[in-house]
Amino acid sequence: MTKKSGVRDLYDRRFYGADEEANFAEDANSNDTPQTRHPAYKLAFRDEDFLLLPELRPVRFQLELLKPEMLLDQAGVGSTLVMYGSARIPSPEQVDALRESAKGKSEAEQKTVERLIEKAKYYQEAYNLARMVTEKAIIEDGERQFVITTGGGPSIMEAGNRGASDAGGESIGLNIVLPHEQAPNTFVTPYLSFQFHYFALRKMHFLLRAKAVAVFPGGFGTFDEFFELLTLIQTGKMKPMPILLFGKDFWNRVIDFDALAEEGTVSPRDIDLITWCETADEAWAAIEEFYALKG
Repeated sequence: MTKKSGVRDLYDRRFYGADEEANFAEDANSNDTPQTRHPAYKLAFRDEDFLLLPELRPVRFQLELLKPEMLLDQAGVGSTLVMYGSARIPSPEQVDALRESAKGKSEAEQKTVERLIEKAKYYQEAYNLARMVTEKAIIEDGERQFVITTGGGPSIMEAGNRGASDAGGESIGLNIVLPHEQAPNTFVTPYLSFQFHYFALRKMHFLLRAKAVAVFPGGFGTFDEFFELLTLIQTGKMKPMPILLFGKDFWNRVIDFDALAEEGTVSPRDIDLITWCETADEAWAAIEEFYALKG
């Protein structure tokens, strides 16, 4: 049916939208009385104090699930390549300054700095992988595939967003509110830069669209995300995907995977969920093989 000028649309909504109602309320509140001034009179969805009450936690959970999901749908993001890794590993450009800053410190502190500097190569590989994948610009069913997604912070996260940006593409940053100051790195695409209050919802958004996850050397946060991913796949809660673990020397030094299997706490085949990588080329080859992308 074609809508004619001056004719009411049979499919028009019968109720005003929340934005229109809010404007009506503002006009009505021009009458300044004890009743209109009291917080009880505020529209519930405009009452920030009400929304922040502990009892409203389920509503805030839903909002943190919905907002990024809706915006990523609008952006045509079909799938993502997620990058986990340290917020402390320097970029190659920062190596000299970091080594200089270690002068005069204890021998143990200098050794720690040197170990971080050795890992600068993983900043470069994260950058290379993000740039390579973004340049491929894979589209399927009208949606963008393997869009680079990071935690939005510095170091390995910055490398991922930077690689995508330098390739002329867009990338996602999922930041989290922390007690100390933090902000998205400058390479995250602004309209794909999100901030979370709840770690649980942030972690869910890391994996909702993930088709592959690259894990670089990192600390507690990286361990948390990495082992949760392994657990989800191991228990069958999530379909298998490439888990690309960079830095075999690092990981085997801090975790004895073989010992876990020998102790019987995991199955030997659970270790096979991991694909070891040292370079971006190796990581992409594993993704290509898993999804039969060649040709």
